[in-house]
Amino acid sequence: MKYIFLFITSFVFAQQTQYVDFKSASGKLTLNSKEKSISGNVDYTFSVLKPIDTIKIDAKNMEFSNVKINNHNAVFVNSGKQLAIVSNFQKGENHLTFEYTAKPKQALYFVDIENKEVQIWTQGQGRYTSNWFPSFDDVNEKVVFNLGITYDTAYQVVSNGILKEKTQNGNSFYWQYEMEKPMSSYVLMLAIGKYDKKESKSKSGIPLEYYLENKDASRFESTYRYSKRIFDFLEKEIGVKYPWGIYREIPVRDFLYAGMENTTSTLFATRYVVDSIGFGDRNYTNVDAHELAHHWFGNLITAESSKHHWLQEGFATYYAALAERDIFGDDYFYSKLYDTAQQIKFASRTDSIPVLNPKASSLTFYEKGAWALFVLHESIGDKAFKKAIKSYLKKYAYQTVKTEDFFSEIRKVSNFDLEKFQKTWLESTVFDTSTANALLSKNKAIQIRLEVDKLKKTPLEEKKDFFVKTLNSDVYHSVKEAIIDQLENEKYEAKKELLLLAMKTNDVQIRQTVAESLIKLPEDFRAEYETLLDDKSYQTQEVALYWLWRNFPEHRKTYLEKSKDWIGFNDYNLRTMWLSLALSTPNYAENPEELVTELIDFSSTKYEATTRQNALEKLIAFKIINDQVLSNLVASTTHHMWQFSKFGRDTIRMLLKNSEMRASFERILPNLTPDEQFQLNRLLKE
Repeated sequence: MKYIFLFITSFVFAQQTQYVDFKSASGKLTLNSKEKSISGNVDYTFSVLKPIDTIKIDAKNMEFSNVKINNHNAVFVNSGKQLAIVSNFQKGENHLTFEYTAKPKQALYFVDIENKEVQIWTQGQGRYTSNWFPSFDDVNEKVVFNLGITYDTAYQVVSNGILKEKTQNGNSFYWQYEMEKPMSSYVLMLAIGKYDKKESKSKSGIPLEYYLENKDASRFESTYRYSKRIFDFLEKEIGVKYPWGIYREIPVRDFLYAGMENTTSTLFATRYVVDSIGFGDRNYTNVDAHELAHHWFGNLITAESSKHHWLQEGFATYYAALAERDIFGDDYFYSKLYDTAQQIKFASRTDSIPVLNPKASSLTFYEKGAWALFVLHESIGDKAFKKAIKSYLKKYAYQTVKTEDFFSEIRKVSNFDLEKFQKTWLESTVFDTSTANALLSKNKAIQIRLEVDKLKKTPLEEKKDFFVKTLNSDVYHSVKEAIIDQLENEKYEAKKELLLLAMKTNDVQIRQTVAESLIKLPEDFRAEYETLLDDKSYQTQEVALYWLWRNFPEHRKTYLEKSKDWIGFNDYNLRTMWLSLALSTPNYAENPEELVTELIDFSSTKYEATTRQNALEKLIAFKIINDQVLSNLVASTTHHMWQFSKFGRDTIRMLLKNSEMRASFERILPNLTPDEQFQLNRLLKE
């Protein structure tokens, strides 16, 4: 009988929103960074819409106590995945209160950093908030969340909504955050760290808060260069006031993605925290605009199922492109659309899943979704498109939507053939190249880019004059980069003139393309190539330093002296490169042991995954391997970032093919943590 009961209630849960409407949640939470645990008491208000015998809340691997309905002890079942409360629920308002504790395996991350400090942050989308806060994996259940969080006074604590209260109790602060409007659980968040904060206001009066770690305080301008401009642009372009009262942006270490649009408080990866040189290579502008656009498309209105996910990702990608167009101009906008069109076309050779499918790829949801919107916008005109968007957002605010809901608003402003549009752009995996090229060709730079692309199989002698003319023109840099890419397999003597012309453009991105296209450097190009070491680009400097060092052994010491104080991005790309090259240059380092220690230190848990992987790759490539290096490599296999843990596992598999290395791994096994021992044992047994 018990099993039948569980089957019925799990079936009911699929339609729980038809029976129960959860209105608000108040949580008072405490985090323990040593135990990597969270605990708290929670108060949910909910309305029963139709009589029901069981209500459920998603809760992964949690312990519950003092579970009460309307202040009376409740009968509950904790399945390890859900908290089920059993009662004879009749129509009306109710209070559910309980206490809980959890040690989340995912969705809440405790990142240890130097000096026994920590950063704590959450990631709900794709990981489920129900790992750290009892909530709802179903996006259709929208709740007004209010979190109060107690933590050490040395740290900043951020959650969704307005900070209503901050009070001290001994060595802790209690931070009370409150939302006014409902949202899906996947955008519930908290972030804790040592941050500096700068405040601003949008044109419409919304408070804007920008956070950076204390050590990065000098990078506020370059990291957040266009943040306020993007906010003001999107509010105007979308035509609906930002719906959430306040907006914050916070970088966190070892983040799983580029960024995440938690309502009112976007988290993003620290790789976008840059100085003015780093800005040219890798900046936050696109991620910034994308996550902010989600506050309308995703947070305000949410796709009711993953089949309609493009209504979030396609829209956020498209509006981010429009924001970048406002900042960087038409050539930039059209060039990015051109590049993504090439990616989609290439992927469509093997990718048979269209936009309107829950299993579509990120490229399809994001970039093809954005392309569909670009085509629609251009087809019905700016005025009609904006009118439909405004109406769509207002009609479905704080609700879930499907593609047909969006289309119904388009139909009110245009008689555009949406049936054909849906078949072509949302239900087919073929990319409509002729429509795309017709739209792209409105831009002069793309007209020339299409001419360049047609010449891919033409012998160099026949196209050289056109290439010279184009490189000497003021056409957008991506067209000139496409020319350099076409030269990759040509003989040096045949392309030398074109390479010199490209270098003389003094455009950092064109010169970077030259740097990356040459592996064998002729002596008569050495002086020209050496000028790349002075370019304002950490990426160019890294590539140029490596290939100069490889190609000209007699000049190695000169290159190393020039670059000995370089640091690079915040992942220390130039410093780790320099250390590995210095250690591999005979008779260069006066104190090689110090350099070895420094490079190994970069591979330790004190640093972020990108820095650690950088260092480990170089240590292994240059055969600087000892027990500490191997221990640091094994530590990577337990990391929460799958890319880094996979790198660790794959590298260990490669090293285990060597019998001496296998013996070394077996020797360090007893000194590892239990998690590390488990991972290494698995690899040793493969």
